[in-house]
Order: sequence, then C-alpha cells, then structure tokens
Amino acid sequence: MYKIIFFTLLTTFVFAQDTLQVFPKPYAALGDVIYENVINIEKLENIKGFELFKDDIQKYVREVKSAKKDGYALEQKKVAVNKREYLNKLRKLSKTNDFYLRTIKNGYLTSMKTNNYEQFSQIINSELIDVNSSKKVIIDYYYKHEEDINASGVIENFLNEDAKLKALKDAQRKKYKSRKTLQEEKIKRIRENDKKAEIDLENKLQNDLEKKKLEIRENQKKELSF
Repeated sequence: MYKIIFFTLLTTFVFAQDTLQVFPKPYAALGDVIYENVINIEKLENIKGFELFKDDIQKYVREVKSAKKDGYALEQKKVAVNKREYLNKLRKLSKTNDFYLRTIKNGYLTSMKTNNYEQFSQIINSELIDVNSSKKVIIDYYYKHEEDINASGVIENFLNEDAKLKALKDAQRKKYKSRKTLQEEKIKRIRENDKKAEIDLENKLQNDLEKKKLEIRENQKKELSF
C-alpha cells in the first residue's frame, strides 16, 4: 500500500516538473534558460536548413536532460552529485544554447535575404527568436511576399492584434468625433440663439423707436391745433 502511494506521489512530482516547468533551483539563473530553450532547440532538426545539426541537437538534448536530473538530485542534497561538476555542465550547455540561438538568428536574417519563405515561417514560429522586437520587420516582409508566406502562427497573431487595435482606435476616434460633433452642434445652437436674441432686441428697439416717433408727432399735432 505504502509503495503504491510512494510511486503515485513520485509520478505526480515528475509530471508536475515537466508540465509546470519546475526546474532545479541550484544555479537557476543559468539553468532555467537552458531548460526552457531545449524543447524548442530540439525542434530545430525539423527546420529546413538545420538538418545537418540533427545528431548534435539530439546529443545536446540528452546532455540537458542528464544535467536536469543532476540538478534535481543536487536540490535534494544527494551526495552522488558534485555541485561544481553540475555548474561546469551548465556553463558548457549554456555555450551550446547560445550557439543555437545565434545560429537561428542568422538563419532568420538569411531566410529574408534569400526569400526562403518556408524557413522564414518555421524560424519565426520556433520560439527561439524575439519576434515582438522584430514585429515591424516581420510584418513588412510578410506584406511584400504575402502570396508566398504561410501566415499561421506568429504572423496571424500579429495581424489579429493589429486588427483589434485598429478596431479599438476606430471606436475611440468615432467616440471622439461624436463628442466633438455634439460640442460643435451645441456651440452652433448657442450662437444661433444669441443671434436670434440680438435680432429680437434690435427689432424691439426699432419698434420702440417708431412708437416714440409716432407719439412725438401726435403730440406736435395736438400742440399745433390749439
């Protein structure tokens, strides 16, 4: 019974580590980057132009998995794992990680220069380059070669984001325009009312003046009749 519980807990722990990306704590600043990137580096062997790295990539993936096991063992303070050896492993793996990141970045730039559309699409969807900082370049290149590039993934997300942003801006612009229109109409009504009041006042003054003139003439006539 206890064995079943133990193996259940162990399986759950291992599953949680893989699913929730719980990496070993020792030297996490160095290790986390390696462990996060290895899944995507493993996918490089399927990207056009990176087939030659297949054996090296598979070897690297095995070494990362081995280092991760050592990291968990070190975290649990198992004597069999040497702290300095683990650190040296991470340093070596970090250099390889950086090599693949540089290689994928160069491949991304080369794919645009040579119009290698398939490689371009695969690389920007590899999660190994910072697509957000290159968004304008990616979108501009896509629009120049729209008929040849598969927009699925990163480009599609960018286009959807831009469409939502445009819709939001249009709504805000419409709202501002409505407000502005209402304000202009209000000012127009005020001016029209002021103008009407001015005309009414002028008419009243003119009528009063005519009445006054009439009264004066009537009084003059009466005075002359005596």
